Amino acid sequence: MSEDFFTEVTGPIRFEGLGSTNPLAYKVYEPDRLVLGKRMEDHLRPGVCFWHSFAWPGTDMFGAGTLDRPWLAGTDDEMDAARRKMAVAFEFFTKLGAPFYCFHDRDVAPEGRTFAEFRSNLDALADDAAAYQERTGVRLLWGTANLFTNPRYQAGAATNPDPEVFAYAAAQVKHMLEVTQRLGGENYVLWGGREGYDTLLNTDLTREGDQFARFLHLVAEHKHRIGFTGQLLIEPKPMEPTKHQYDYDVATVLGFLVRHGLEGEYRANIEANHATLAGHSFHHEVAVAAATGMLGSIDANRGDPQNGWDTDQFPNSVEDLTLPLYEILRSGGIAPGGFNFDAKLRRQSTDRIDLFHAHIGGLDTLAMALLAAADMLESGELERLREARYAGWQGDLGSAILGGSLTLAELEARVADGSIEPRRASGSQERLENLVNRHIWAVDR
Repeated sequence: MSEDFFTEVTGPIRFEGLGSTNPLAYKVYEPDRLVLGKRMEDHLRPGVCFWHSFAWPGTDMFGAGTLDRPWLAGTDDEMDAARRKMAVAFEFFTKLGAPFYCFHDRDVAPEGRTFAEFRSNLDALADDAAAYQERTGVRLLWGTANLFTNPRYQAGAATNPDPEVFAYAAAQVKHMLEVTQRLGGENYVLWGGREGYDTLLNTDLTREGDQFARFLHLVAEHKHRIGFTGQLLIEPKPMEPTKHQYDYDVATVLGFLVRHGLEGEYRANIEANHATLAGHSFHHEVAVAAATGMLGSIDANRGDPQNGWDTDQFPNSVEDLTLPLYEILRSGGIAPGGFNFDAKLRRQSTDRIDLFHAHIGGLDTLAMALLAAADMLESGELERLREARYAGWQGDLGSAILGGSLTLAELEARVADGSIEPRRASGSQERLENLVNRHIWAVDR
């Protein structure tokens, strides 16, 4: 297992600047560069996802796997193959220079014939991961349990009509939460998977909502019982694989948590492609999370505007990322969350080296967006214009309304006697859009 898989990369990827033509060099991402007084790496906290990069063979609904992933070929002993996969993954993490990684339990451990066997496999491989972390310095951003691949979860996990499936999912999450704690993970994510419905004809919405809430309470209770200090995160998604997911978007998740007395226990792990599937922009979802105290962590990817599904492509648009990063900076940052690349190579990107090209491009895009967002925040222009738009609320009338000292009848009386006569003011949207573009174009990179 000591033989390198990525033989074309002999050492860590280095920063060479925008003038470099080396495809295996960072053009913008410079981990130690100070941005607003903090290292670039500490702003972004980037992580590599185990599943798409090492546990996915490149399959789609029309074709077999195309990617060079020999440990998935089924010719080795399952545990030997899992150990080779982990060795390759940590080789990649260290050569890329990524400070974090993320994984589902099933990404690293063979399922085996029983839950006890799966748990034993996971424990053994978690010991291996701990040793790799110690040797390389790479840390676990977050862990999670796969509650969607096995056929037992065809009708959901927490929301399944069979309580035995609920119990099985609970056991899986309990153990993976403990593994995450053991590995020093800073977050634990619950992705809804199949928590939703394909048809309302066989679905009891009230019952499934109560089940989902009970599951989330159990997880939060166990977190406190074992002393896990990381964040619990829920990843919103509107659809896929079900017709409708119960964790549709950030606002829906927040409303569900408040309704069931879970506010403060969970934050959101926001995925860019899920935001667009919900009919929102990525900026919208990050802004809502920041405004409501729900900002937890980010799955950095993108969709394709010509496709109506979750294509999970690596981010390549500075324009799409600048405003989400602006919201993150103005809210105080993303830690203990981070930006993990929940993104897939395209099925025709079959060379081993393509995995480096994808992550290098994604990191450079994030870094350039960070610089533009920081420049915009430092200038204060957008904030001053936004505050000026709401200046009236700092006056006597605005303060009285928000302070509760005026009734509806008193407001009507003031309007009726002519003492209140609103005047329209321009929202100046185009000016603001030009301001954003100016910072994207002009920032010193």
